[in-house]
Amino acid sequence: MELSVTDIATSQASLENLMGHDRLALEEYFASLGEKPFRATQVLKWVHQQGVYDFSEMTNLSKNLRLKLASQVSFTLPEIINDQASEDGTRKWLLRLEDGNSIEAVFIPEAGRGTLCVSSQVGCALNCSFCATARQGFNRNLTSAEIVGQLRLANQLLVRPDNERPVTNVVMMGMGEPMLNYDNVVQAMRLMQEDFAYGLSKRRVTLSTSGLLPEMQRLSKECPVSLAVSLHAPDDELRNELVPINRKYPIQELMHACREYTKGLPHQKITFEYVMLAGVNDSDAQARKLAKVIGNVPCKLNLIPFNPFKGSGYSSSSLTRINHFRDILMQKGIMTVTRKTRGDEIDAACGQLAGKFTDRTRRTERLQQVTLTGEIH
Repeated sequence: MELSVTDIATSQASLENLMGHDRLALEEYFASLGEKPFRATQVLKWVHQQGVYDFSEMTNLSKNLRLKLASQVSFTLPEIINDQASEDGTRKWLLRLEDGNSIEAVFIPEAGRGTLCVSSQVGCALNCSFCATARQGFNRNLTSAEIVGQLRLANQLLVRPDNERPVTNVVMMGMGEPMLNYDNVVQAMRLMQEDFAYGLSKRRVTLSTSGLLPEMQRLSKECPVSLAVSLHAPDDELRNELVPINRKYPIQELMHACREYTKGLPHQKITFEYVMLAGVNDSDAQARKLAKVIGNVPCKLNLIPFNPFKGSGYSSSSLTRINHFRDILMQKGIMTVTRKTRGDEIDAACGQLAGKFTDRTRRTERLQQVTLTGEIH
């Protein structure tokens, strides 16, 4: 007996959101309905390539299956509550999730490519001292649906006249530490690479991590995308201060894990990220020490001018100092580039992303107390 319209009048909130299901997960779902596996590829094309979320419009599915799907599941996107554009074309979206928390995603257009910076957590569970997101604290991990939803929204909002997909590259460099949300992030990245969805090559999907070694080892075997490592210091003493996870996974162990990651991946290079902090990590001696630390890892180095935010306690190195730091590394044979700051006037630059959410860690409250007592540098 066919389901009626009344039968499918279930509230949207009670429906399972399949936006983050990759092909395998969808095949398993359709198998549970007694359907053939090819239904998964049909639905993937409708949703991720054509932007159709209404089952009634999926005309190559039977009417009964469409009604059944509508009664059980949905493909739901985050809600856009703010859309900002900078003079250089960078776009930043503030996105509200179903629980009322909000995250940010950023699109950076360049000649021949469009890069989407995607968030993986509501806030960040780590506490890097120079990062605005970290100062906000942490609420929860994003679901795979909420991660992929950022990409789907961007492609939907940035439609080009030639119908080419505006997003050619995805970087997991938004709010959060992706490795602390490993399973959901990997499922989302697999969907991004799925031919029947977004078709991005593994070279066009980059995951940025502060260096969680067990997860790096898993990733190299299970989903070997391009890897960026937030380094920011040439020695353990300073990195312990800037990137506290270093106390658990110190630099030499991290370098070994980076070398291991590149094995078996032809021409794969690690991208090391290094935020330039005036008087903190930008001296000539530190440049030479850094060259020794990363010199035996197949890599390139991105120097990132610090993007200031209220109460950070840091300032950016001057362009002259950054250039001199770069030249020392280049002379040592390290391919080094200075990342151009994009979208800083709308707080969309690296380290500036900050959504709106309830901080479960009380980190913001503690930092305010420390600031009042004058104990923060």
